[in-house]
Amino acid sequence: MTLHTNLNFFFVIFFLFIIYPSTFTASSLSHSKPEDEEFGYTEGSRNGPDNWWRLNPKWRVCGKGKRQSPIDLSDKVVHEFPQLGNLQKYYKPAPALLKNMGHVIMVKWNGNAGQLNINGTYYKLVQCHWHTPSEHTFNGTKFELELHAVHQNSKGEIAVIGIWYKIGRPDRLLSKLLKELKSLGEKDIDLGVINPGMMELGRKYYRYVGSLTTPPCTEGVVWTIVKKVKTVSRKQLRALKEAVHHGYENNARPTQELHGRQVWLYNHKT
Repeated sequence: MTLHTNLNFFFVIFFLFIIYPSTFTASSLSHSKPEDEEFGYTEGSRNGPDNWWRLNPKWRVCGKGKRQSPIDLSDKVVHEFPQLGNLQKYYKPAPALLKNMGHVIMVKWNGNAGQLNINGTYYKLVQCHWHTPSEHTFNGTKFELELHAVHQNSKGEIAVIGIWYKIGRPDRLLSKLLKELKSLGEKDIDLGVINPGMMELGRKYYRYVGSLTTPPCTEGVVWTIVKKVKTVSRKQLRALKEAVHHGYENNARPTQELHGRQVWLYNHKT
């Protein structure tokens, strides 16, 4: 590795973990049900994304922040950075619950479902949930679905892996959940042991620092967006939309301004 490459690598580490430290508490992961917090997704409405910051003093960053998510992953702003290396994830089966949060459907793991290692910091897998259509876009294009796998470290800092889906063959994880999705009401469903390894991840990914995509829109989230687009069946997509509360079938926040942030791509080459 050359001196120039070394300097670039240490700049990235400094950028991710010094300039942009996370400021999370455990409550940052408690996605509140929308009937409690009154946020919605209809643009131009009183409680739509443009007005989230007006609904609650604790949500000011939704409108005033400079590191908000999601973003458009445009080829014009992405820079390849091979020193990021392969994703170091260590998942294992663990007991899980299926939860209807109103605005999203969530799988919450209880116990140790494994972890993600980013530059020596370990983030425990906590939950995953889905947004329809995708929140992050690629060169301005939305996909039918986006999964967010949410991880948290011992300091309460957050790292999220995002996975895009297009219509095609059924997704393995959603195939496992389809029966429960169709019967899901307000009560949690015990799923037994669920293997998070069914969230198959590709080797190429984007990395940037952003925020939660729902209120309170807390900044400092380390985002990893898998470049490979997976597939979901129309039946699975319909089940997710029918399970959420009425009015939240489309639960994707619009893309936010980049404000000069760096976006890196690990373009694995065999």
